[in-house]
Amino acid sequence: MRLILKPLFEVELPPGFEDILREKLRGKEVRTGETIEVELLGKALPFKVLLAEPSPLIVGENTRIELSTSDLSVFELEFEKPIKDVIPFDGGFVVAFEDEVLILNQEGQKVYREEFEDLNGVRASKKEVVVIHGKKRLKFIKP
Repeated sequence: MRLILKPLFEVELPPGFEDILREKLRGKEVRTGETIEVELLGKALPFKVLLAEPSPLIVGENTRIELSTSDLSVFELEFEKPIKDVIPFDGGFVVAFEDEVLILNQEGQKVYREEFEDLNGVRASKKEVVVIHGKKRLKFIKP
């Protein structure tokens, strides 16, 4: 269980402050994207929940808490088929399945999809993807 928080106030937090936060939040439910407040010395300190894993998360003594000063973008995709490989390239990511190639841009949006009867491999350079299929065929894709 993991929790990444971004302080929404300007002050330097001391080392070990994560332990104080864990105690203050113990037993509370937090969700990715929400803003929470932690009471400390009679003051409510606001934090943005950049990531709660899982979400919702009930904070416990084993919850790993991290502090971040920058925003974090997290999204998750789930597929019906098992993923064989994921290959990053400048334009995004290639997701290879047993018989299918899916190209996603950096935001996770579908750019290209094709099924192959005999998919033997996928490679990517900076700007293009090469699909190895059949015994003697290559398909070059420039998304």
